Amino acid sequence: MKNLSYLFIASIFIMSSISCKKKGCMDSAAANYNSEAKKDDGSCVYTPIITMIGAADTTISVATEWTDPGATAANIDGAIVDVSAISDVDASEVGVYTVSYSATNNNGTTTVVRNVNVVINQDSWLGSWNVSDNCGGGTGLALNGSPEVIAGGNEEQILITEFFAGVTGTYGTAICQIDGENITIAPASDGAPGGLGDINYQGFGSMNSNGLSFTITFTYENTTIVTGSSGTCQATYSK
Repeated sequence: MKNLSYLFIASIFIMSSISCKKKGCMDSAAANYNSEAKKDDGSCVYTPIITMIGAADTTISVATEWTDPGATAANIDGAIVDVSAISDVDASEVGVYTVSYSATNNNGTTTVVRNVNVVINQDSWLGSWNVSDNCGGGTGLALNGSPEVIAGGNEEQILITEFFAGVTGTYGTAICQIDGENITIAPASDGAPGGLGDINYQGFGSMNSNGLSFTITFTYENTTIVTGSSGTCQATYSK
């Protein structure tokens, strides 16, 4: 009889322990997730699920057009939910910006964020530019006033084509290395206008944060007989 009593008490204790387990939603993705629950009671409810169109971390070139690809949202049963967006993206200025998407149902609101990095990269340097300079023309560093910049052999290289202004037209190509907003022209040499000497030059500079202009400081030596000169000058390239 004593053993039966022990068994009865033990069974009561086990049943009591089972019935005393805290019930609740055990899905951490649910709006009403209960971290203390030991038994799921099927009460889980969910806020909308937002799906961004395109990458969540996007990089674009400064001074280009930014079009938000948007996002969609739905309840767990597939019902469509409206999405609202708040954006501070300014594609005309280098910086890190965000687009915040939100969707709401009876269980609450879901929010996701897209990062948009506006940067100076190779694409920012390409195209037609107008040049203003104090480089001395034919007796100094004779720069072409409207060169074209094209891509070089890799993402860190650009070529300023028709770099010089000669007696009969434009000529020459400056090979430039870029690192974000910075530009470097390694020591180089080309024929001076009229073929009476050489122009030796090198330079360094940077692009403005709006991507619409960059300035290069040149050191040069024009070896043209009698009229040649040497020195340091600046040229500003603008769109």
